[in-house]
Amino acid sequence: MKRRWNVAVWAGFLVVLAALLTYVPVFARFPATRDFPWANLLMFGAGLALLTLGLRRAYREPLSYRGRVSGPILLSLGVVALALFCFVTFYLARQLPPSTSAPRVGQKAPDFTLSDQDGNSVTLSELLQPAAGGSGGANGALLIFYRGYW
Repeated sequence: MKRRWNVAVWAGFLVVLAALLTYVPVFARFPATRDFPWANLLMFGAGLALLTLGLRRAYREPLSYRGRVSGPILLSLGVVALALFCFVTFYLARQLPPSTSAPRVGQKAPDFTLSDQDGNSVTLSELLQPAAGGSGGANGALLIFYRGYW
């Protein structure tokens, strides 16, 4: 009887590798998967389930399936990859130092100059000055910061 390749072990390990390597280039671009990496955790779960299935198959039917040596090694590497992913994503990424120069909530924003849609310079202090017609100036300005680039 010729032994067959245990495809579940290798497919599971490939899914675990895909879960580990796709977070930054693919899933970190979207807020739904960047804030909490549920898609990657589902991929890790599916990969580890396939690895466990293949390992069980290799030990239950050792004459039919291969994988008694490679199965435990790949399953261990998969668990280590999951632990590394969770450590980096949930612990290290949250350990960024606070910005000391960023304004706090309720603090007056520093004066700055930006270009408007027509290319004219606009400063924050100009927006807050009283109008020339005698009516009072604006009580405040709403500042919205968009992450990204154009």
